[in-house]
Amino acid sequence: MVKKMKNKLYILLLGLCLIGTPVISQADDGIAWSELSSEQQRVLNRFSGQWDDFDEQRQIRLQRGAERWLGMNEEQRSNARKRLKRWGNLTDEQRKNLTDKYKRFRNLPPEQRKQLRLMAKRFANLPPQRRQMLIERWKKLPPEERTAIRKALSKMTPGERRNFRAKWRELSPAERRETRRRLIRRNNR
Repeated sequence: MVKKMKNKLYILLLGLCLIGTPVISQADDGIAWSELSSEQQRVLNRFSGQWDDFDEQRQIRLQRGAERWLGMNEEQRSNARKRLKRWGNLTDEQRKNLTDKYKRFRNLPPEQRKQLRLMAKRFANLPPQRRQMLIERWKKLPPEERTAIRKALSKMTPGERRNFRAKWRELSPAERRETRRRLIRRNNR
């Protein structure tokens, strides 16, 4: 049981280290193990023997990960463990794709990030059947149509996107197909 918990904690900390956190400059020698709080040392105990071999950036990431872990309640820790387990089951290519998407997201202007978060929240709050239907409908679109829709939406202001979505909901399937065709033609010019 203890070994299982240590492995889960190790996976969690590894995942927290992979999350793109900015690095703050510290002393050239890095962080001494003795400079960590007793709680941080408890969380990072698996690394105690190698701590001095880690470069300063990794020490900082691990220290921050330990702080985040210590600040979580049990439900948050459980969710973090699940996310890290999913991350551990991904292929290298899937991890790279997700990392690239995260970097693109972080480089977006704050207003666009806010809009994407709102859209994701709305999508997550849809009934499961509705979500699945939308996912299937999106997957059935040819790649060039999906690309055209993404491009067109990315060129719109948040207000224009809201108006577009409102009008889209009122369109018949035939009108939606025609709108998609116009988006493709417009983006291919």
